[in-house]
Amino acid sequence: MSRDEIAAVQLAGLRSSLRNAYDRVPVHRARFDAAGLLPDDVQSLDDLQRLPFTVKSDLRDHYPFGLFARSPSELARLHASSGTTGKPTVVGYTQQDLETWSGLMARSLHAAGARAGDVIHNAYGYGLFTGGLGAHYGAERLGAAVVPMSGGSTERQVALIMDFGARVLCATPSYALAIAEVAEAQGVDLRHSGLKVGLFGAEPWSQAMRLEIQERLGLKAVDVYGLSEIMGPGVACECECQAGLHGWEDHFLFEVIDPDSGRVLPEGEAGELVITTLSKQALPMVRYRTRDITRLSTAPCDCGRTHVRILRITGRNDDMLIIRGVNVYPSQIEAVLLGRPMIAPHYQIVIERRGSLDHVGLEVELQPGVPETSHGLISHDVTHHVKSLIGITVEVSLKQPGEIPRSQGKAVRVRDLRPKAN
Repeated sequence: MSRDEIAAVQLAGLRSSLRNAYDRVPVHRARFDAAGLLPDDVQSLDDLQRLPFTVKSDLRDHYPFGLFARSPSELARLHASSGTTGKPTVVGYTQQDLETWSGLMARSLHAAGARAGDVIHNAYGYGLFTGGLGAHYGAERLGAAVVPMSGGSTERQVALIMDFGARVLCATPSYALAIAEVAEAQGVDLRHSGLKVGLFGAEPWSQAMRLEIQERLGLKAVDVYGLSEIMGPGVACECECQAGLHGWEDHFLFEVIDPDSGRVLPEGEAGELVITTLSKQALPMVRYRTRDITRLSTAPCDCGRTHVRILRITGRNDDMLIIRGVNVYPSQIEAVLLGRPMIAPHYQIVIERRGSLDHVGLEVELQPGVPETSHGLISHDVTHHVKSLIGITVEVSLKQPGEIPRSQGKAVRVRDLRPKAN
C-alpha cells in the first residue's frame, strides 16, 4: 500500500479505537474531555497529538481492570507482569484480540523467514509472560509445528533442537547465547543443526550480539518487537533484510517524541517510541509511552514492504544510567564488550555510591581457557575502550566461565546498589 493508503486505514482505525476507549474506559473519557477532544472530532492523524500520554503507572494505579474496555466476563485471556516492583500490570484480550495477535505473529514469523511446515522451537517463557504463548499461536497460525519448550532445561533444549530438526528458534537473545554455550560444552555444534532463522526479542540487544548469535548458532538472527501493554510480541518485526523493524501500521500508530518535552519529533530523529492501538478491543491504548529509544523511517525496504520501519531499539529511557553526569545505556557497554577478544557475552554492571560519587563495577566473564597471565591486559583493554568510547571509568572484575548468572528470560544486566531517594 502507498503511504496515503496506509494513513487512510490508520485514521479509520484510530477513530474507532478512540471511540471504544471513550465510551468504555472512564480514565480515557476524563482525559479526552479535559483535552477538549471527542473521538468524532478526530479528522486527521495529527489530531492525536492533542491527547495526553498513557504510561505504565496508569495500569498499576488502576489495577487490575481499570483501563479495560471489556468486563472480565467478555475476555478470553489475561496476562500480567511479575509485579516485582509493585503491583503487576495486567493486560487482557477478547477472542478477537487473540485472533489479531496470532495473525500478526504469523506475519512477523513469515517476514523473518519462517514458513508453513517448519519446526519452530519456542524457548520463550510460557505463562503470564506474553512471549511464549504469543509466539506459539503465531507459529500455529503460520502452519508450523511448534515445540513448546519454554525456558530452562537448557541441555534438553539442545537435544530437542538436534533431534526434531528445528528450523526456527524463538528466544530472548541472551538465552539463545546460553543455549549455544551449553551446546558447545556438550560438544554439539549447532551450526550444523537445522536452524536457519532465529526470532529474538523481549530485551534490547546490539548489532554485536546479533553477529555473535549468528556465528555461534549458524542462523539468521532477526529482531521481533512487542510489549504486553500494546499486544505482546509481533507489534513489529524485521524481515530477512535485517534493516529495521516493520511496524504493523494497520493495527498500530507509531510516534517518536522527545522524552523530556513530549514533542513529536520529525522522522529520523531519535527519541522515545509512542504507540496507539488501532484494533484492540479489551485494552485500547492511547499514546502509550514505551520508554524505548529509537528512530522511524518510511524509506522503502528492499523487501518491498511499505510499513514504517522502527530502527534498532538502542535502549530504554528508564534503563538509562546517569553516571557522574554522563548518560549511559547498558547496550553501549555491551557493544564494547562483544568486540573484545577472550571475553564471553555475559556481563553485569554494578553501581554503588562511594562517598558522594558513583562507582561503576563491570563484571565480565572470560572465555574458557584464558590464561591468568592475560587477565591484566584484558582488564586494561576493557577499561580503556569503555572510557574512550562511552566516557565513564569502570572497575573491571573478571569472572570465570559460568560465574555470571544466566537468565532463562530477560537478562539482568544492571545491579544498581545506590541508596534510593526518600
